[in-house]
Amino acid sequence: MIPVADLAIIIAVSLACALGAGLLGLLGLRLTRNSSMGVRIIVVAATGMLAVVAAMVAIAQGMYISEHDLTVLLYVAGTAALSSFGIALVLSRLFAKEAAELRRMARAIGAGERVEHAGGPRDHSELARLGDDLAETSRRLDEARAELAASDASRRELFAWISHDLRTPLAGLRVMAEALEDGMATDPDRYYRQIRSQVDHLSSMVDDLFELSKLESGTFTLTTEEISLYDMVSDAVADLRPVAEARKVTLRALGGPGPVIFGDPRELTRVVENLLMNAIQHSPAGTEVCLETASDTAGNAILSVADAGGGIAEEDLSEVFRTGWRGTDSRTPQQVWGRSTGAGLGLAIVRGIVQAHRGEVSVANVGGGSRFEVRLPLPGSGAAAAG
Repeated sequence: MIPVADLAIIIAVSLACALGAGLLGLLGLRLTRNSSMGVRIIVVAATGMLAVVAAMVAIAQGMYISEHDLTVLLYVAGTAALSSFGIALVLSRLFAKEAAELRRMARAIGAGERVEHAGGPRDHSELARLGDDLAETSRRLDEARAELAASDASRRELFAWISHDLRTPLAGLRVMAEALEDGMATDPDRYYRQIRSQVDHLSSMVDDLFELSKLESGTFTLTTEEISLYDMVSDAVADLRPVAEARKVTLRALGGPGPVIFGDPRELTRVVENLLMNAIQHSPAGTEVCLETASDTAGNAILSVADAGGGIAEEDLSEVFRTGWRGTDSRTPQQVWGRSTGAGLGLAIVRGIVQAHRGEVSVANVGGGSRFEVRLPLPGSGAAAAG
C-alpha cells in the first residue's frame, strides 16, 4: 500500500502538472481563437495528454524509476498521445462538418430561405438540437413571411377595391350636383333622394373602415351588458326585412327566448346584420334565409345564418373572413335600399367582433347554400370567465 505521504506527493505533483498544462492549453486556445473548431479540439486534446505525460514523467523522476521503466512509460504515453490526436482529428472533422451545416442554415435563414436539418431522429447532441432549433426558426419565419405577404396582398387588394367603391358614388354625386347647379335636373326631388342614398352608402363604408381599423389596431373596446340573443336577432330581422323583400327573399327567425349572453349590443347587432346582409345578397329571388339561436352542451350560445345561394367554393371557405375578400359574383358592390352589400369588409368585421367577445365564427356549405355559425360563451362558462 502506498504511504499517505507519498500519495499526497503524487496528487500534488499531478495537480501542478495539470495546472501548468491547463494554462498552456488556455494560451493555445487564445492563440487559435480565429482558427477552425477542429484546430481548437486538437488543442484541447493536446492539453489533456500533456497533463498526463508531464505528471508521469515528474512522478517517475521523483520516485527514481529505472531508466527502462521510464522508457516504457514514455512509449506508452507517446502512443496514447498519438492515438488521441488521431481520434481528436477525426472528431474535429465531424464537429467541423456539423458546424459548417449550422453556418449554412444560418446564412440561408438570413437570406430568407426555408431550411431543413439533416440530423437523424436519434441524434440528440447539442449541435443537432441547435440545428433542429434553427430549422424550427426557419419554419416559423417562413410562415410569418407568408402571412405578411398574404396580409400585404390583401391590404393592397382592399385599397384598390375601396378606391373603386368610393369613386363610383363620388362620380354620381358630382354629376347630380352639377345637374342641379345648372338647372338641368328634370326631377330635383329624385336627385336629392339619390344624393342622400349615395351619402348613406359612403357613410356606411367609412364606418366599416373605421371599425376595421379599431379591430386591427387593438383599440377596439366593448361595453357589455346582458343580452337576449333571440331578441337581438328578431330586431335585426325586422330592420332588414324591407331589404330582403326588395330582393324577393324571405327571412325566417327560428328558436325562441333562450340564450342570454354578456356582450356589446351595438357590436353584436352589427354582427347579425352583416351576416344577414351577406346572406340576402347571395340568395336568389324566391329563396329563404333562416336565422336560428340555440345553445350547446359546451356552454356556448349559437347563432346561425343559412341561405340558399349555392354555397361557397371550397377553396374560398378559408378566405371568406379575410379583410377585403369578395366572392366572384360580388366584385362590383350593389346597393339595396341604400345599404352596401359588397364592400368586402363585413365578414372581416364579424370575425373581429366575435373574437373580441371570446367567441368563434365559422362557415360551411350545407344543402344548396352556406351556413355561418357564431359561437359565444354563455355567462359562467370557462371562456366567458376568461374574458
